[in-house]
Amino acid sequence: MSRDAASAPPGTGPMRPLSAGGQGSRVNACLDNYCLDGYYPKTMTLPHRKARAARRFDSLEQEAYLNLWRTYDRLRMLEDQLFARWDLTAQQYNALRLLRAQHPNTLRTLDLAARLVSRAPDITRLVDKLQERGLVERDRPAHNRRIVRIGITRAGLTLLRELQAPIRDCHVRQLGHLSARRLEALVELLRTARAPHETAESDWR
Repeated sequence: MSRDAASAPPGTGPMRPLSAGGQGSRVNACLDNYCLDGYYPKTMTLPHRKARAARRFDSLEQEAYLNLWRTYDRLRMLEDQLFARWDLTAQQYNALRLLRAQHPNTLRTLDLAARLVSRAPDITRLVDKLQERGLVERDRPAHNRRIVRIGITRAGLTLLRELQAPIRDCHVRQLGHLSARRLEALVELLRTARAPHETAESDWR
């Protein structure tokens, strides 16, 4: 075994040459999370831990993005557990809330798709599922049968009322450990981060 391999912390692997520059550098094998434990042996000093943590990412932008991704995954897990009790998805719940905001009016299918928090690859199937459960209804205006308008039903409104308290409790579990000031700062920072990528028509600008 080489001197470099013998002295390497667990999980980091042997030294390999860079394609440019000719000096040895550990492969960025821990870009996501599968060998994080090897990066933080107890014997390492704080500066060494920080230096090794920095090698997990190609850039500060990547580190920020992967932290957003990881945070979303952890928070979504709690939400998914809740919606599973009502046989719903987060997108279906989002659609019902949007339709409730328009009630007693309706929304065109494409307008509903555009207002969802996350893009729905198949809005027709999403609406189909809700209609099968009697939570929404479709209407084709007589003057233009190509247009489909969606409205929430009484059953859909009832379901949203049942979900109100559990959803509020879920959000507390997700982010209740942060103070109001930190939450406000987080909201503003996230808005700034996504602003260049929102369309001019977006309600999230």
